[in-house]
Amino acid sequence: MHDLPEPLYSGAQIRAAERIAMEELHIPGWQLMRNAGQAAFSEIQRRWPEQRSLTIYCGLGNNGGDGYVVAEAALQAGYSVKVYAIAAVAALKGDALSAVQAYLQAGGEVEKFSANQAPPAAGVIVDALLGAGLNRQVGADFALAIAVINSACCPVLAIDIPSGLHADTGCVMGCAVKAEATVTFIGLKTGLFTGEAADYCGEIVCADLKVPETVFAGSKPAARLLTKPALPLRARCAHKGNFGQVLLIGGNLGFNGAIRLAGEAALRSGAGLVSIASRAAHAALLNIGRPELMCHAVEDVSELQLWLDKAKVVVIGPGLGQDDWAETMFSAVLECRKPLVVDADALNLLARQPQKRQNWILTPHPGEAARLLACRTDDIAADRYAAIAALQQDYGGVCLLKGAGSLIMDGDDVYVSTTGNPGMASGGMGDVLSGIVGGLLAQGWSLAEALKLGVYVHGEAADRSAAADGERGLLASDLFVELRHCLNDLI
Repeated sequence: MHDLPEPLYSGAQIRAAERIAMEELHIPGWQLMRNAGQAAFSEIQRRWPEQRSLTIYCGLGNNGGDGYVVAEAALQAGYSVKVYAIAAVAALKGDALSAVQAYLQAGGEVEKFSANQAPPAAGVIVDALLGAGLNRQVGADFALAIAVINSACCPVLAIDIPSGLHADTGCVMGCAVKAEATVTFIGLKTGLFTGEAADYCGEIVCADLKVPETVFAGSKPAARLLTKPALPLRARCAHKGNFGQVLLIGGNLGFNGAIRLAGEAALRSGAGLVSIASRAAHAALLNIGRPELMCHAVEDVSELQLWLDKAKVVVIGPGLGQDDWAETMFSAVLECRKPLVVDADALNLLARQPQKRQNWILTPHPGEAARLLACRTDDIAADRYAAIAALQQDYGGVCLLKGAGSLIMDGDDVYVSTTGNPGMASGGMGDVLSGIVGGLLAQGWSLAEALKLGVYVHGEAADRSAAADGERGLLASDLFVELRHCLNDLI
């Protein structure tokens, strides 16, 4: 992941780049195909050097042509090669036809795929069925081939994109190949990094096919990967006043754990001072075990105003609830003009009375995003890039859409998270993130930089913790020690 280029492109942008390569740079299409097949075969040799047999499933278009190039290269290298084709060789055209003819001339054979064929028992499987141009549900014949591939106990390499995965959105179009690795070509597709992609792509490798980056000169990337940032050293004469005061509001009755997690996360992110405004019934208990937190009993707006005046940044939402107290706190916060981080139930309250503001950060998960956009969660999942754009358009500021491949949008650019793991699917993780982002915002980072840095270190801390003890059973509070290490390692 860390060796990949940052820019991500839509399928249409990649196709336009291919046209420029062929028409303006005069790189023949057959040469691009041969470069693609050779790159895929080289990855097989590098990744599985002990394997000497391939089973290749080829489709009708250029993706199938890439597969035939792999087959020819493997045959010439002394591999045992088996090729199954979805359609007869006579149905192929153009460069794909040339590729299969070269394979046949090298002594290869092609067998028509049939549904009753058993999955391979050994070797490496190559998925060359469907390419990045798929824009509809997978057809019956391809679905049967995908089922056979997925039922095998062999490693799978996907060519360009796992067949059945949408290149722009990362959605599964009915069914998709589950690959151990994917070799994609010319540029990275947006759909490889969010949505359902993480369950299908495996490790992603990008081969430029000897096409220069100038093919993208007139095309702004659709998104960018969120890469490792760098932090400056603190001044030796720094004091707590230099790093801001965060006020966190939430922790309604029965939900005090959420605001406690957010508060400690703000401290661990380096904020100078952290205050919590919560219900009187438990406010005095919140800093047990973390005395650095300043906890205040707040039951009405007059009690809240003192702490709003002192704060540089306000975080509202963790454990807030949606009762009268929550609505009162939220309305008071909306009247102040300080930078805000809006999370959890504060987002649900915002969905009831939508408004647009430029100096806030919104951090919804898909369910909260659906409420903000008055649609279904399935609609969010169907196109996460469209969803994050709609959130930013409707609500302003800087927006995050959580999930595998979390998306950040600041109005101009979209960034895709490269850290995090399934162990984070547990209560409190979002509260920790909101505290981290609030703490970074208080230290002087812009809205966009605070959110990007916060998302990166939040996921990195979880990755380190999971690497040490496993993903299952990972708790939000497990991140605190690793969070400190992650931030200081960026200096």
